[in-house]
Amino acid sequence: MSFDRRLTIGVLLAIAVQSAGVLLWAGAAAERVATLEDRVRAAQPVAERLARVETELGGVRAQLDRIERKLETRDAP
Repeated sequence: MSFDRRLTIGVLLAIAVQSAGVLLWAGAAAERVATLEDRVRAAQPVAERLARVETELGGVRAQLDRIERKLETRDAP
């Protein structure tokens, strides 16, 4: 069994087309990653505000529990 060592135009063209496809795919993937990074960066302040609101809500809930207990002891016979 012998192989022809010459590269044909078809083989070179196939390699070039596949290489171009890989480069296009990589560029599209990089663009998607950049878009996701921008969205995460934009959502960061909202997440911090939400964490602060949750903390304050816990304090308000504790105050409400104390008020309810005082009202219950005041109304008890």
